[in-house]
Amino acid sequence: MKYLRKNLKHIAFALIFLMMLSVLSVPVFAEQGYESAAEAVQQDTSGAKAIAAAIAVGLAAAAGAIGMGIAIAKAVDGISRQPEAEGKIRTSLMLGLVFVETAIIYALIIAVLIIFVL
Repeated sequence: MKYLRKNLKHIAFALIFLMMLSVLSVPVFAEQGYESAAEAVQQDTSGAKAIAAAIAVGLAAAAGAIGMGIAIAKAVDGISRQPEAEGKIRTSLMLGLVFVETAIIYALIIAVLIIFVL
């Protein structure tokens, strides 16, 4: 429970930081002299696409890394408690890690689609 509270504090801090960053970036876009918001969106979306792709890949990689770390720690703990079940634990661990890595690769594909297709 203590671990969860500590992580929630970090997540809340990161979300507050991202909100502040987005609020502070509004004047930067407003100073470019576009006549309307629609014109600004039509003329320059490459920066927003890059930011969206970076956030998508970054969050997926961070969440995947945390999940993989927890899974590996639990697998090592299980192997140390029951060495005779090492083969089954390792097989389940590898299968789980493959699924997590697949989710991260899907996020990378989505980021590439955001940049080049949208």
